[in-house]
Amino acid sequence: MKQIIQNLKTGDTILEEVPAPLVRPGHVLIKTHRSLVSLGTEKMLVEFGKGNLISKARQQPEKVKQVLDKIRTEGLLPTLEAVFNKLDEPMPLGYCNAGEVIAVGEGVNEFSIGDRVASNGHHAEIVNIPKNLVARIPEGVTYEEAVFTVMGSIGLQGIRLADPTIGETVVVIGLGLIGLITVQLLLANGCNVIGFDFDERKVAMANAWGATAFVSSTTDPVKVVEQITGDIGCDAVLIAASTKSNDVISQSAKMCRKKGRIVLIGVVGLDIQRSDFFKKELSFQVSCSYGPGRYDELYEQDGIDYPIGYVRWTEKRNFETILAAIAKKKLDVAGLITERVPLADYNKIYNNLGGQSIASVLEYSSDSDSQATVVPVKQSTGLPSAGVVGIIGAGNFTKMTVMPAMKGSGAHFKYISSAGGLTAKSLAGKYGFEFSTTDYRQILDDSQVDLVLITTRHNQHASMVVDALNAGKNVFVEKPLAINRKQLELIIDTYNNLPAPLSLCVGFNRRFSSFAQKAKALIGTPAPMNMIATMNAGYIPPEVWVQDMKTGGGRIIGEACHYIDLMIYLSGSSVREVYMSALGNNPKENTDNAIITLKFENGSQGVINYFSNGNKSYAKERIEIFTQGRILILDNFQKLRGFGFKGFSSMSGRLDKGHKTQFERLVNQVKQGGDSLIPFHELVNSAQASFAAIESLQSGSVINVH
Repeated sequence: MKQIIQNLKTGDTILEEVPAPLVRPGHVLIKTHRSLVSLGTEKMLVEFGKGNLISKARQQPEKVKQVLDKIRTEGLLPTLEAVFNKLDEPMPLGYCNAGEVIAVGEGVNEFSIGDRVASNGHHAEIVNIPKNLVARIPEGVTYEEAVFTVMGSIGLQGIRLADPTIGETVVVIGLGLIGLITVQLLLANGCNVIGFDFDERKVAMANAWGATAFVSSTTDPVKVVEQITGDIGCDAVLIAASTKSNDVISQSAKMCRKKGRIVLIGVVGLDIQRSDFFKKELSFQVSCSYGPGRYDELYEQDGIDYPIGYVRWTEKRNFETILAAIAKKKLDVAGLITERVPLADYNKIYNNLGGQSIASVLEYSSDSDSQATVVPVKQSTGLPSAGVVGIIGAGNFTKMTVMPAMKGSGAHFKYISSAGGLTAKSLAGKYGFEFSTTDYRQILDDSQVDLVLITTRHNQHASMVVDALNAGKNVFVEKPLAINRKQLELIIDTYNNLPAPLSLCVGFNRRFSSFAQKAKALIGTPAPMNMIATMNAGYIPPEVWVQDMKTGGGRIIGEACHYIDLMIYLSGSSVREVYMSALGNNPKENTDNAIITLKFENGSQGVINYFSNGNKSYAKERIEIFTQGRILILDNFQKLRGFGFKGFSSMSGRLDKGHKTQFERLVNQVKQGGDSLIPFHELVNSAQASFAAIESLQSGSVINVH
């Protein structure tokens, strides 16, 4: 299928051929008929992309600080590589879509195939959208009108926050597309509307509907409002403008009556003067996109609605309100359309984003056969007999870590898969894959593929490992192997009953670091030892998926397992007992501030300090080993120091967490045969120990690993 994307590094806007998505549980698959270009938002993105690195940095000062912190902890070259990789990723454009339902996912009962719907889908021939971001189009409303649903909801949410009543005077600053829709909605609500904009055409449109609008450059907005309201001031101001100037917020305060309301829908300078707000006791609020539910993963991705008795207007119910207003002729959006362009001619719009258009609509061909889930990227030059790779998952870890590490590994890249298709297509082109796909089973069904890499979200690991093993593939899966005992038992049963030996490796890369390998060699024949690992993990907000026990398993199971495995490797022994305590009086199972104590079969002891409440300017990882009168200290996988060793005092170099060595050995092992890189019983033991840590926290007791 075709999709419009932007390259943030170059600013180029491209119509890309990408694999069509598959419908997912809780989602609706939509064949697009029309989409609306957001001239404000998309112009901003395109201009950002076309700026040089200095310009990009000036626009995102908070990102600059993050980059500087990363340079201090990980070094200049890895940081620069990460920055350029981030800028090189494609960004899908568009969020105003109208089309026809062609498939519904599991758990979706409110939509059927053939329904006409509006959504926040991208500019793509097929989109896969969560059900709470989809609304049915009423009879009598065209696809062309329905594409205004999302833009209308942005304006509507600003109105809901301002809470105007019949007869109140409301000022709308900025009469772009959202501003003009907002004017109509306020008029329909019985408000007296005053509008300001620099464009005479838009001012004329607002006046024609019954508003009192003025050209900003030829008048004093504050004096105009005072004159119209008899020096009382307006009841509310809705700012739908986009400017870096602080003048707009200052003018808004000056034109308001005492206890007036100001709501920001657009983007303006916010250097607020206290004196402007103090005497009038003004309220100021920033409107969040389409309404309640926006950016809440439970609402948007998991489909959990807010009870209507407590949250009357969610983003979906705002969508439905806009569509109803169009159907009842209370909102005229067709008159806002200034150009209609076939998808293939998209550049007629994007090459002129600063032009005179108010609303630009993209038209999609109804004859397009766009449902292919596999897209060829590179012509095959012949496949080797072994080392043919298919990757399931094309997210940040694959892009930033796996692919750079696998360059030069000797692997032959055949497939890469992602749920949306776009990221897979981008990486396929960059690294020379033959195909990109949205259907990972295409990889499992290809007999030439003998190594499958799984880098999806954690809750998908176990089932995909089982599927890949049953398909006769060697498997690498990013940690964790599983997020609960039931998943682990399924993997154990599958692995132990394979008709022929296969390799299963988990992404415990740290044991392959040159520093860890050197430490292992220096230790020599394992003897009981004390190990301390401290992870300055950094803060991750609780709403991020890795913190969700059902999706990510939490950071102890999902990340601290690295150090459990590293200690298994260094001690040469399995974990026998686990005890975990955590910060706070009533810590939850998804804690990320914990101390894990491990007892090993050979008598060794390990302590893992996994903390998220540290500071980014401090090194991320530190491992200390005490054994037989000797000490090893590994700082951030950049320096290893030894005390009590003959002929060794220190070793230093570039940050090396072992990824490159791990993948080189993995590909070689698949090609040449031999034992798995990590013994299966060690993979099982580390997973069991991570589960035992959570069980210990819950019970307050030591847990035997089994």
